[in-house]
Amino acid sequence: MEKTVIRYSEALKHQVVDEIEGSKFSTIERARKAYGIKGSETVRNWILKYGDDKLLPRKVRIETLKEQNELKAARKRIRELEAAVADAHIDYCLERSYLRVACERMETDPDTFKKKHAMTLSDIRKKRRGM
Repeated sequence: MEKTVIRYSEALKHQVVDEIEGSKFSTIERARKAYGIKGSETVRNWILKYGDDKLLPRKVRIETLKEQNELKAARKRIRELEAAVADAHIDYCLERSYLRVACERMETDPDTFKKKHAMTLSDIRKKRRGM
């Protein structure tokens, strides 16, 4: 079965958008049906491209107090986690820098030092935390 592709002229697109903006049609759906436009999103896309998007229906989300509180709590938790990640990154950078300085003073490079002492940064952190 062969699919038919319909192409609309620029003039028709502008005419439909102008007529919706000029209140000839009360809804996008009525304009679509009047012109026999099959695609349900076609006229909407024309309005986005050629017209005033204020003509498009708005979505309004109504939430319960519980949902609003959950959203606030989730956003707060995200901020806390982002701060924790930033702190961990700073700690990592500092530890890496301290290791480099110590290795420079011992006249060795960090990789050699870690191999020789079979240490990783996670081992250093564990020892520092007393684990």
